Amino acid sequence: MATPLPTVPHSRITLDRPLALDSGTLLARPDVAFESYGPLNDARDNVILICHALTMDQYVASTHPLTGKPGWWGKVVRPGGVIDTDRYHVICANVIGSCMGSSGPASIDPGTGRPYAMGFPVVTIGDMVRAQAMLLDQLGIARLHAVIGGSMGGMQALAWAAHYPDRVDRALIIASAARHSAQNIAFHEVGRQAIMADPDWQGGDYYASGRVPVKGLSVARMAAHITYLSEAGLTEKFGRRLQDRDAKTFGFDADFQIESYLRHQGISFVDRFDANSYLYITRAMDYFDLADPHGGRLADAFRQSPVRFGLVSFDSDWLYPTAESRRIVQALHAAGAQASFVELSSPFGHDAFLLDSPELWRLMAGFIEAGR
Repeated sequence: MATPLPTVPHSRITLDRPLALDSGTLLARPDVAFESYGPLNDARDNVILICHALTMDQYVASTHPLTGKPGWWGKVVRPGGVIDTDRYHVICANVIGSCMGSSGPASIDPGTGRPYAMGFPVVTIGDMVRAQAMLLDQLGIARLHAVIGGSMGGMQALAWAAHYPDRVDRALIIASAARHSAQNIAFHEVGRQAIMADPDWQGGDYYASGRVPVKGLSVARMAAHITYLSEAGLTEKFGRRLQDRDAKTFGFDADFQIESYLRHQGISFVDRFDANSYLYITRAMDYFDLADPHGGRLADAFRQSPVRFGLVSFDSDWLYPTAESRRIVQALHAAGAQASFVELSSPFGHDAFLLDSPELWRLMAGFIEAGR
């Protein structure tokens, strides 16, 4: 029988004041879990903030405490690496609403002594960034040399530049967008409905029951994972090849390799992620639209911004296609901001930013070092 995620130790700080959410709710002194790497210099001006994607976490360059796997960007963030931890102090914080140490649905509600579950307030990308800013305040860090993120991390990087332009020298946005499209929202809704249709979801109040909506969360992960890949990549890796058999079974087992692969992705995901957190974070992404507070004019979110922007897209990414990055670049130029843009070729779709990509790494290194 599946049970909620085990409790593991995390490096975290309890914020010294309430977090004001975009919904109008105050979250009383939430926790923010984070990992940091490399020395902080005396001037405190060598800080790089890395913002993680939907199903990632703060363990960007250290062993994951649940899976035992190395950090998701361990080849990038390391001594002498693309983001050189001999020179830079790198911070990555688990977003509010997640399940790896920062306050979220699985956290204990001080008012009841029980997990918040669906009583946790709905959060936004802006709320996540506001919590990160409060974390940096408590760490005594006033300004960032760079904020970097891919996918949902790129949304956070954009929000940082829009909301705190005086605290950010440069922002690198990889495979991301300034708003969630109808297609993006549609895929997320399929995943949320899969979770909520699982009888073990129990209205979100499953933490003490010993039953977890693993089937629904697994299906949600399978559906989402398809969007992270590309047709060319799937065809090259799997095609229509059968899985450990010479002939079709004429049944509903995983006959094809791609079926087996997706089932594995779903099953392995439930061991490291909380179903309610998946609901909350996908909703935060769906609400994201930087132009909305400005009457639909994205340029007004960055008018005369002093931040230096870099944007990178991948030609096979259909989740956040190149057109989304071009839209941001056009808005930045219209706002008088300094922005560069590169589209990279890759067969790996949206996930390309997480894989070995020497071209991306060269761009990142050049962007971080430019003007220093």
